Amino acid sequence: MAIVIANAILDAADKGSSPSGPESLASMVIGWQAWAAETKDIGAQTSAVLHRAARLMADGQLPEKAATLAAQEHHDTTGRSAGNGSLMRTAPLALAFLEPASELWEATSRVSFLTHHELDASEACQLWTAAIHHAVLTGRLDVRIGLLQLSSDRAGVWLGRIRSAEAAQPRDFRNNGWVVEAFQGAWSSIYHAVSTTGSIRPESLRLALENAVRGGNDTDTVAAIAGGLIGAAAGYSAIPAEWRRKLHGWGADGELELVSLALDLANGVRRPNAWPRVSAVDYSGWRGTGTVAEHPSDSGVWIGGSALLPFVGSPEVVTRGLPEALSNVSAVVSLCRVGTDEARHIDPQNHITFWLIDNEDPKENAHLDFVLLDAAKAVHQFRQEGRMVYLHCVQAESRTPTVAALYGSLLGGAAMDSLGKVSRALPNAHPNSAFMNVLSRHNENA
Repeated sequence: MAIVIANAILDAADKGSSPSGPESLASMVIGWQAWAAETKDIGAQTSAVLHRAARLMADGQLPEKAATLAAQEHHDTTGRSAGNGSLMRTAPLALAFLEPASELWEATSRVSFLTHHELDASEACQLWTAAIHHAVLTGRLDVRIGLLQLSSDRAGVWLGRIRSAEAAQPRDFRNNGWVVEAFQGAWSSIYHAVSTTGSIRPESLRLALENAVRGGNDTDTVAAIAGGLIGAAAGYSAIPAEWRRKLHGWGADGELELVSLALDLANGVRRPNAWPRVSAVDYSGWRGTGTVAEHPSDSGVWIGGSALLPFVGSPEVVTRGLPEALSNVSAVVSLCRVGTDEARHIDPQNHITFWLIDNEDPKENAHLDFVLLDAAKAVHQFRQEGRMVYLHCVQAESRTPTVAALYGSLLGGAAMDSLGKVSRALPNAHPNSAFMNVLSRHNENA
């Protein structure tokens, strides 16, 4: 449902329409109905509203009007409509209204009311989306940031709910099919994770989601809600590669499509000719892109530059004068931007990319220690699966030797000793100072 929201907003932007206007809202309703026709798991309230809306549309009602009316009728019939379904899909709105944010509050409410008539659902979405928006821009968590936009009495109600979440554990919110307890369970999961780690780190993201799942009952929804906020604060680089490798979903199957959607939302328009959708990234002006060497500690790992990426895993390497062993490569770990068609001989699930900039300023790379070690662990995991691996950046001068050294240390020995061996295999290896500091820290902790 979140992916439907993202696509509807971008479709509206392509047509010059408002991202929260009638055309966009109608597209969301139609998209959700298409999804509901295929899914095996849909909440009872959302299902009932979408079916009721379809009947109203058949009678001539516009989709957005039909959905809002169906939500109200469902509420009038059952006496309640504050399920957690609108809260779990709200995150894309924070990106869509990143700058300026003046329409975010009202847009979030309109999208919630398409399926959930009760005020608790709308306000939960508004508070959570405001917190996501704040986290994206600042890297900080503040679930109270939207309280000032509520009336004083409603702000007081929600402040009490937030404090209760912080004083309890996720497992204490057993009725988490109700949007309020889903909100509280998600915030409790995040609050206690960050309290444990002391700051927002990759460990915080993993722990928050584990907390949410272990809370019980509607765990997938609570984890989806929590992930939107902790992910906004921690950022893409905090997501473990083992999780990113297995991403899938209705309407955006795979990590690349999700990354593209997120970046397009943040930019306010689809960018078909911009990374990561480009077929190839031009590094022709860079030196050393054709560098390649066998890893000194593992003949099943090859290390090199970006120019070889289109050929690894193919017999074509022989005709290009490259080592024949490269034809057996079945997994790639990329440490730089690559195009969609460059690793064309590799199964996408066996191609993992990492966001790393070769810059000595550690602020330029979020969670640098984690990302570098996670890349080394990705190589190790592929080798455990029996795959031959190609590890590369653009020139094989800084990023590649750093990760190759960390991988060598995972096999046994000190990171700096491993770097010495890698540097003999890659004569132009010279990791920048920030990367060297990571290697030194890993060396000391080994």
